[in-house]
Amino acid sequence: MVKEMKKTGAPDEVPEICRTNDTPDRAAEKRVVLLIAILSGFITPFDGSAVNIALPTIGKEFHMDAIALSWVATAYLLSSAVCLVPFGKIADIYGRKKVFLYGIAIFSLASLLMTMVPSTEMLIRVRVLQGIGSAMIFGTGVAILTSVFPPRERGKVLGIYVTAVYLGLSLGPFLGGIMTHYLGWRSIFFVNVPLGFITVLLILWKLKGDWLECKGEKFDLAGSIIYGAAVVATMYGFSILPDIEGAALIAAGFIGIIIFALYEIRVPFPVLDISLLTKNRVFALSNLSALINYSATYAVTFLLSLDLQYTKGFTSQHAGLILVAQPVIQAMISPVAGRLSDRIEPRIVASAGMALTSFGLFLLIFLQETTPIWYLVICLVVLGTGFGFFSSPNTNAIMSAVDKRFYGVASGMNGTMRLLGQMLSMGIAMMIFAVVIGPVQITPEYYPRFVSSLHYAFILFTIFCIIGVFASLVRGKTTPDQHNLPEGCKKL
Repeated sequence: MVKEMKKTGAPDEVPEICRTNDTPDRAAEKRVVLLIAILSGFITPFDGSAVNIALPTIGKEFHMDAIALSWVATAYLLSSAVCLVPFGKIADIYGRKKVFLYGIAIFSLASLLMTMVPSTEMLIRVRVLQGIGSAMIFGTGVAILTSVFPPRERGKVLGIYVTAVYLGLSLGPFLGGIMTHYLGWRSIFFVNVPLGFITVLLILWKLKGDWLECKGEKFDLAGSIIYGAAVVATMYGFSILPDIEGAALIAAGFIGIIIFALYEIRVPFPVLDISLLTKNRVFALSNLSALINYSATYAVTFLLSLDLQYTKGFTSQHAGLILVAQPVIQAMISPVAGRLSDRIEPRIVASAGMALTSFGLFLLIFLQETTPIWYLVICLVVLGTGFGFFSSPNTNAIMSAVDKRFYGVASGMNGTMRLLGQMLSMGIAMMIFAVVIGPVQITPEYYPRFVSSLHYAFILFTIFCIIGVFASLVRGKTTPDQHNLPEGCKKL
């Protein structure tokens, strides 16, 4: 059945906008959609976590200092964050399947190019291309799942999807360490190519129809450019702190966000409907909780990977085996947490997860060069448990708080909070490196400074996460599919 939104009191003939497709009723069709989402959800986190474990090896080949090494991860995150919300809106207008398909293809092509990069500059450029493909995947994957599965099943399937993400995170350090050790770091990117090819074939063969609830709307290109420029200024500013230019760019980025919000209020078809943030408390605070959580946790793997390989002398293979503890626990917990969020208020489950994460980060403050591995594994298990209980219930709350026509934007917004949080997390790590260590390679003479930088980072991350617990608790109750439509639109 097609639903249309018309302006109240307007003539009968209005632009063809906000069209909604039927969702598939057959269980077989739902399973196909879930399988494709699982494959796509596995590829990108596998790549990211495998790259983290290979960073020291990449740094040696290209003679990169600590800050340049951080940009291998940050360039990917930055391009993804810039593109996520715009591609979510494009998917709502032109079709989520199309954007999803092109995203998988671009990501796979970029992965192939990564196996051939000859220099640091080219490596970072191709990572930007990978980030764009990732944005197209994550800006639509959750939206497609939410379009297909009804609210009573949403927490369960999102839990399964997040499990696939965590399996990618789990296998990334382990397999990435083995592959880097025996086959070289370029091999970790080649794995994405056949997986991406299989996913593209499944989409073309099995995924019928499309989802485009806002067919006929115009894409807000100007708003997207303002948003992207603000994000780039903010994060590049973080990367060059404590220089005065860094502080100036961060200030310019925040001003850009304000300009973006004021502009979006005025345009008829905004890339991001600001009322979702100003009038929908559940949606706004759930996204804020995600931003805080990822800001406090993403750089943990990056920092611990360097700690294990530099100060403790582990190979990339052994370091990956240790770090796998956290995502394995996350993968085990996430389906349980997803099902719980279908029965228990999602904010309760997510807030409990955030509190556990805070405790795990607090334990990491006390790391030293002589800290035993069993202590580190306990910290990773606590972090994995906390994040497993937070992620899928929080995603369920975000997607259940909006109408179908906003699914692409909501999915993109959720992904943007994740990536902005990850970028902020890496930005904090890069800033601390710049202040405490300086633009030098991490050699034994700098190990004491490196350990001090870990302490500062984990103190800040613990504070962030404690604040996040309160943001999660005060979001209010989640009522599935309750939403705020833009002024002038109503459901018929």
